Amino acid sequence: MSAWHDPAHARFESRPGRADGPPQPRDALRQTCSSMDHHDHVRLLREGVLGGGMAWADLGSGEGAFTLALADLLGPSGSIHTVDRDSRALQVQVRALHDTFPNISVTPLVADFTMPLELPPLDGIVMANSLHFERDKLAVLRLVRDYLLPAGRLVLVEYDTDHGNPWVPFPLSFRSWAALAGEAGLRETQHLASVPSRFLGSIYSALSLR
Repeated sequence: MSAWHDPAHARFESRPGRADGPPQPRDALRQTCSSMDHHDHVRLLREGVLGGGMAWADLGSGEGAFTLALADLLGPSGSIHTVDRDSRALQVQVRALHDTFPNISVTPLVADFTMPLELPPLDGIVMANSLHFERDKLAVLRLVRDYLLPAGRLVLVEYDTDHGNPWVPFPLSFRSWAALAGEAGLRETQHLASVPSRFLGSIYSALSLR
């Protein structure tokens, strides 16, 4: 059992972060109340991450709900570049990562993922509840694609709707994602998993390859 499931670590499940709950604007606290737990985060990422190499990035990672899930799946040999504009949120998640998975390599980067980033060639990238803040998704995805090694993996987690609200302004359903991923030069897009959402129906994960 992962250390996350120890009751001593249960406090992280309700911390503000990028998880299902009443979403806040990106520069505020990412979320206020989580209806998903670490098990759900791992389940959404599992099939996209396992077997996909050890060098990953999490773009728009917030306080790290999905970064922790990624660390759990990669294990101590993994390397994660975690990127967010909010330095305070990165400090929170790096502390949680070091406490829970002390052997994994973590490189925090305070940056806007809509701009070019200084990243090494990556086996995979997670974008979980971060792309829905961007109206011009295609421009972002063309940047993201170029960070990936050939056959590198992009794992997307998003609300399965095309109708946003003030807190999730530009979500995209899996059907819309499959079309957009192809336009961005990604291939073999597939639906991985989904969990119910109290706010926008459901959250899905999807895998696309460079």
